[in-house]
Amino acid sequence: MLFKRDPKQLFWHDYLLKYTIVPLVPACVTPNALTIFRFLSTPFVIYFLLYEHYSVGVILFLIVSFSDALDGSLARLRSQITEWGTLYDPIADKLLISSLILFIVIKYINPIFSIIIIFLEVLIVVGAYRHKLRGGIVSANIFGKTKMCLQVAGVFILLLAVWSGFDLFIPVSVGTLSLAILFAVISLFTYGF
Repeated sequence: MLFKRDPKQLFWHDYLLKYTIVPLVPACVTPNALTIFRFLSTPFVIYFLLYEHYSVGVILFLIVSFSDALDGSLARLRSQITEWGTLYDPIADKLLISSLILFIVIKYINPIFSIIIIFLEVLIVVGAYRHKLRGGIVSANIFGKTKMCLQVAGVFILLLAVWSGFDLFIPVSVGTLSLAILFAVISLFTYGF
């Protein structure tokens, strides 16, 4: 696999969270608990956004998205990396992002654009699964992390446009999500496609 990465290696945001948020998180809160939180809260994010309760939905989306960064940092900083977490954390991320792409981006930007993003996400999962079947360690690298950050930012900017009625944000969202597509393609190659 290109760009192999040790799953215990810290990312730049781990250092930031190490000195800000992580000390505030009780020891009883595990990374896997945050992943479960993301699975359970994603339907609520979708509900509030579909029914246009943006004041709740957008804030909940940010909290749920932030739990992705926090659970990975907790796992690496507290040496709590588990096989379950390495499998289900990316699935929880893809469920959140793909749901919003399917219900929000498809409505306000373009169905084909949305299908491309979801198709690439499926290919990444298949590529990671194939790599794991060959005995490889599947761990997010800088391209996957960047893709996820761009997807969250693109969806958030689109939600701000819809919520505020400020259409100028929509092209910014399209540009951000287009960059996410580029990083998704690069990420595919890192999984050996």
